[in-house]
Amino acid sequence: MRIIAGRHRGREIQAPAGRDVRPTGDRARQALFNILEHGSFAAAGSPIAGHHVLDVFAGTGALGLEALSRGALSASFIEMAPAARQMLTANIGRLGEGDRARILTADATRPPLASQSCALAFLDPPYGSGLASVALPALADAGWLLPGALAVAEIAARETMAAPSGFAIEDERRYGAARLVFLRRL
Repeated sequence: MRIIAGRHRGREIQAPAGRDVRPTGDRARQALFNILEHGSFAAAGSPIAGHHVLDVFAGTGALGLEALSRGALSASFIEMAPAARQMLTANIGRLGEGDRARILTADATRPPLASQSCALAFLDPPYGSGLASVALPALADAGWLLPGALAVAEIAARETMAAPSGFAIEDERRYGAARLVFLRRL
């Protein structure tokens, strides 16, 4: 797996073996970032460059690291699984992003209070878990999401997701086994 664009373009990031971590595929990740940087979400400027981002259910950190590569000011990563945190730590170190990245070992449905509110959040929970709908309001309540923040949830292609209270779905896209749901915090 590689960083697609930005200052770390082409640099490799690692994923642990097995099925415990399911990184966002290159095709879906490239499509996601093209939408964010060149679609309607970029009408008022990049939602990435110059902003703080949050990567929840972070796994390898591919989404947050891609955002850092493309000019995000900082990235906070929330991940509970020890093997994923270990790989995430190694990937951050491999890219030399230790000064702009922070890893929190926390339950995204009961997150700690935010140290930095974010304009953009990525959520990639286990498929079929429904955890994105639970985590979004919890993250907002804990101060992680600015008013008007954009959140992108990756769920299974056949999975449905209703907007949780305080959020509105603005777009949905399907890429192979994944569905990307774009939500705006109200």
